Amino acid sequence: MAAVRLAKYLAHAGVASRRAAERIVADGRVAVDGAVVRDPARDVDEDDGVLVDGRPVHTAAPVVYVLNKPPGVVSTARDPQGRRTVVDLVTAGERLYPVGRLDADTTGLILLTNDGALAHRLTHPSFEVPRTYRATVERPPVREPALRALREGVELEDGRTAPAAVRRLAPDRLELTVHEGRKRQVRRMCEAVGHPVKALERVAFGPLRLGGLELGEHRRLRPAEVERLRG
Repeated sequence: MAAVRLAKYLAHAGVASRRAAERIVADGRVAVDGAVVRDPARDVDEDDGVLVDGRPVHTAAPVVYVLNKPPGVVSTARDPQGRRTVVDLVTAGERLYPVGRLDADTTGLILLTNDGALAHRLTHPSFEVPRTYRATVERPPVREPALRALREGVELEDGRTAPAAVRRLAPDRLELTVHEGRKRQVRRMCEAVGHPVKALERVAFGPLRLGGLELGEHRRLRPAEVERLRG
């Protein structure tokens, strides 16, 4: 592992979130090569002998899981309201975090990983990673003017959307691919053209498709799949 900032190293090792790791360092609970370090920006690597409260810390090897998220499950690592989370559904020895979010009532493909750099690459708008959804909508049939509006971009309260790739699968079923990842974007786009969403499923994220995973099932991605995600 290349040298990284101490707080990031602790977060990747599953000790705590990045912000909480900064507090742990500031509190003098971390030692590097036998000396207490209070600077969370100090560069460290696996050979530096990092200890937290006297116990050694090692970063876990990067892993990525794909989950077919059921409805009602929230896309966070923890939920203050005690609802079931996507992390609860994935059996893994590593501390995982969801890559982006799906609404609680949206189903389908969500990734979980301990690799912060990959998560950033997949979710930051500048990388424009495509996400594909299948939506069942109200007020069928969806006619050409609505499809054309989605393809050209629609005006939302937070600005005009980029053009989406849209296919009509049935009078009330659409497949849409977007690149922006705004909050509830597909639902808001469909509502803006007069067809509120009744059900929404994400079927692809970048080059990865949901495949045959049943609701609630997950699997670990193969190294070649992870490399494709890295682009």
